[in-house]
Amino acid sequence: SSLYRQLARLKRFGFVAEHGGSYAPGPLGLQLARGFDDGSHLVQVARPILVQLTEQTRESAGLLVAANGQAVCLDMVESPQSLRCSFVKGSSVPLRVGASAKCVLAYLPAVQRDALLSQHHGRDTAAYNEAAAELAALRERGYITTVGEVDAGVWGCSTPLFGSGRRALAAITLMAPHQRVLQQEAQLVQATLAAAARISRILAE
Repeated sequence: SSLYRQLARLKRFGFVAEHGGSYAPGPLGLQLARGFDDGSHLVQVARPILVQLTEQTRESAGLLVAANGQAVCLDMVESPQSLRCSFVKGSSVPLRVGASAKCVLAYLPAVQRDALLSQHHGRDTAAYNEAAAELAALRERGYITTVGEVDAGVWGCSTPLFGSGRRALAAITLMAPHQRVLQQEAQLVQATLAAAARISRILAE
């Protein structure tokens, strides 16, 4: 009964909508999203550099954070090319597969990271050790690339963003159809790393 009273209140103010006994975010959710964009220092700092990264590479660039066991896309600058990836702002994937998810997972506090790995792999010790080794290599190298782990044929390169004290805050990911990456992967990786370094410098100020 308490839950229904709260839902009724949220519905009255437009934060929740009801249809056929099911509940979903209401129209004021759009205002909340806009308010987040306008008030998020992370989004404000990253956005212009993501735009420049997309202009330089002509590929899609996203800003992602870890939240509730997911990699959540806070912002996305889409490629101007007609063939592009389908990941959009507001999308999320489990912290298990794909460059973005693995990158934000790798820089979570060790206790939280190990708990999620255990949750993902259960008693499969070999799979746990393989995943842990991949994340350790990512932290050593500073970035990760994957192909087809979330969407078939999509290449991704993800690298972390740091604030003051080298605290990992988020990740940026460059995404492209794999067929366009084959002859320029090294250049795309370097462009992503350079963009992340610029954002991190501002965030650390």
